[in-house]
Amino acid sequence: MANRFVLNETSYHGKGAIDEVVTEAKARGFKKALVCSDPDLLKFGVTQKVTDLLDKAGLAYAIYSNIKPNPTIENVQSGVKALHDAGADYIIAIGGGSSMDTAKAIGIIDRNPEFDDVRSLEGVAPTRNACTPIFAVPTTAGTAAEVTINYVITDAEKNRKMVCVDVHDIPVVAFVDPDMMATMPKGLTAATGMDALTHAIEGYITKGAWAMSDMFHLKAIEIIAKSLRGAVNGDAEGREGMALGQYIAGMGFSNVGLGLVHSMAHPLGALYDTPHGIANAIILPTVMEYNAPYTGSKYKDIAEAMGVDTSGMDQQAYRRAACDAVKRLASDVGIPQDLKDIVKEEDLDFLSESALADACCPGNPRETSVEEIRELYKSLL
Repeated sequence: MANRFVLNETSYHGKGAIDEVVTEAKARGFKKALVCSDPDLLKFGVTQKVTDLLDKAGLAYAIYSNIKPNPTIENVQSGVKALHDAGADYIIAIGGGSSMDTAKAIGIIDRNPEFDDVRSLEGVAPTRNACTPIFAVPTTAGTAAEVTINYVITDAEKNRKMVCVDVHDIPVVAFVDPDMMATMPKGLTAATGMDALTHAIEGYITKGAWAMSDMFHLKAIEIIAKSLRGAVNGDAEGREGMALGQYIAGMGFSNVGLGLVHSMAHPLGALYDTPHGIANAIILPTVMEYNAPYTGSKYKDIAEAMGVDTSGMDQQAYRRAACDAVKRLASDVGIPQDLKDIVKEEDLDFLSESALADACCPGNPRETSVEEIRELYKSLL
């Protein structure tokens, strides 16, 4: 069986990358953009860094900001209407995963209207047409949604997240500019950074991993381990490293899948509106320990990528060293150590059943069950 790899047509990296938004829009002959960005980014002037460039170049746009941190079916459907009302022929998604996931769903439905109920997009939907062209401008260093074929939409009626995987949704151009991430508060920098580390580690040990994805994931782990502490403290070099590291992680996991950490994190976002990065960061070390017996020598590679000298360590020791390195990093950047302030014990059955049914679960290297997932949640209370 052949391994498939899907990436952006084009991506720009480094300071000033957003200047190329105008270059690309003009080169492609686009007439009007729907700018998808969340209310906070509009309020604090982050979105304006891009719209000022559009204004200066005389490029038309309309703004859509009805986007929640865990975007809903309603956010998507009202966004499709906004796209049509504006007469826009492309989308500029500015923000973290919420803005980009919303933009992807809008773009897919615009070009594949038979999926306008949104729920039919869950899993691997049989769409036929590439989505409305998307320019992706990340403002967080974590989700890598600008380079992935995945997006997640919340079904608020059923308190569940729908993981959607579609090669037709990938942004045509990504503009990864660390200056767009400079205004992130420490807590968000930490959470999104640990999200990126989760992508890299889960992508490295997932059942679908292979030589090319391994290359990306190990490099991403190395960069993130070196950069996240500095980024949280406002260091420019750390921010640049995180901007690149999270993108490289996305290049990998988008093509091979994830695992149980994401499966357990998704229900927390759906039920409690827990920020996705925080959920992943808390759960990651525990699931790493759970998966360790099924990972061969890969934890040795992870430990070394995180700066651990594994010389003389046996298998048990380097597996422990990898888990400990992740715990230290999470602690150093201020991530909570447990779920006791998030999860209600009476919800454990619902959470566990939702996690097992999640689209990321089959990629986990260790087969699991509702009962085992329940125990993992319970151990974090």
